Amino acid sequence: MSNIVAIVGRPNVGKSTFFNRMVGGRHAIVDETAGVTRDRIYGKTDWNGVEFSIVDTGGFVINSDDIFEEEIRKQVKIAVEEADVVLFLVDTMTGITDMDTEVAELLRKSKKKVFVVANKVDNNNLRLDATEFYNFGLGDPYCISSISGMGTGDLLDDIVKSFPDKPEEVVEAIEIPRIAIVGRPNVGKSSLINALVGEERNIVTPIAGTTRDSINTRYTKFGHDFFLVDTAGIRKKTKVHEDLEFFSVMRSIRAIENADVCLLLIDATQGFEGQDQNIFNLINKNRKGVVIVVNKWDLVEKTHKTTTEFTKLIKEEIAPFQDVPIIFTSTLTKQRLLKVLETALEVNENRNRKIQTSKLNDFIQEVVDAYPPPAYKGKYIRIKFATQLPTHTPSFAFFCNLPQYIKEPYKRYIENKLRENFNFSGVPLQIFFRQK
Repeated sequence: MSNIVAIVGRPNVGKSTFFNRMVGGRHAIVDETAGVTRDRIYGKTDWNGVEFSIVDTGGFVINSDDIFEEEIRKQVKIAVEEADVVLFLVDTMTGITDMDTEVAELLRKSKKKVFVVANKVDNNNLRLDATEFYNFGLGDPYCISSISGMGTGDLLDDIVKSFPDKPEEVVEAIEIPRIAIVGRPNVGKSSLINALVGEERNIVTPIAGTTRDSINTRYTKFGHDFFLVDTAGIRKKTKVHEDLEFFSVMRSIRAIENADVCLLLIDATQGFEGQDQNIFNLINKNRKGVVIVVNKWDLVEKTHKTTTEFTKLIKEEIAPFQDVPIIFTSTLTKQRLLKVLETALEVNENRNRKIQTSKLNDFIQEVVDAYPPPAYKGKYIRIKFATQLPTHTPSFAFFCNLPQYIKEPYKRYIENKLRENFNFSGVPLQIFFRQK
């Protein structure tokens, strides 16, 4: 399970620019309910082979400065509680402000590792200005420029060195799948948990979770045996919508990383929204199995085409990874809940599927003969051999003479053929082309 790095600080210090540099590219979503555009608040990145999740706490501007400052304060508290490492971004050009001082006071009281990051140090003359940040009492400030990337390498070196040692998970005598229920607030996660465990509490054994946010519940009904990683109950933490969204993301990251398969709940009355897409992308990046569960289906007015049209819309949003089971349920009427569990366990089997090398090579020979890789500048690409890599999730290596000339469309062609011939429904695949 990877670590979480949270970026905190007042507005306009460059948190979003730094975040985008870390995850690679520009990412933004629009929160229509508040009428506010905010940067995507989480992503996955790595440094020197160490993977970690990174969270941006910025972007809330609501009504007045007082409420704005209160929201920033809440986010810092949540970030400190949930993250392993906190990056405190400050602006060298403007120096220390009252809000910086308040954030620093909160961070000093925490027991988390905090890095003071002096941003906008675009030349050596500004390094002297950054010395005033020693006044926070949080250690040496790191001088960086989010725009140019100057100084970020040294900062990242020390970040990955500071990650706490995670205790090794206790291996069960029999490996039991872990199924996490994730999604936006108010989509019915708590209702699903209650409908699944029901009144027969005697058959559920509470197991202490490896993280503070999730509770692993042993589920042994209807002949099944697995852990339910429960992230329900977060709605009770606060009534503030934006604070709640941020809290749910922090908890979802932990739950996803601790699971084998994720049940992504969406609200049928609201459709597949931006936050659903973000959580789906996080599941995909963590290479976990996924089942999309469309809850509250009983509240939707339906025709004979409604299910087909809804499925089509979801698949358009999650493209190119479209080989995902989509189940329409109602936790109120308990419609298709057993089907959800059965599908999740099937996806877990798909995630652990191993293809014999001989079968894989017979398959690749047939697929390549039907559609060989396009030649590049008169050079012909020949795929010689294929094998499945010994990884936790399905990964395949294809050995050829000119791997650098194989383009993304052909990789998707190979992946689609793999999915057609072998059942990898609900499972992200990794495909590598290597030099023979």
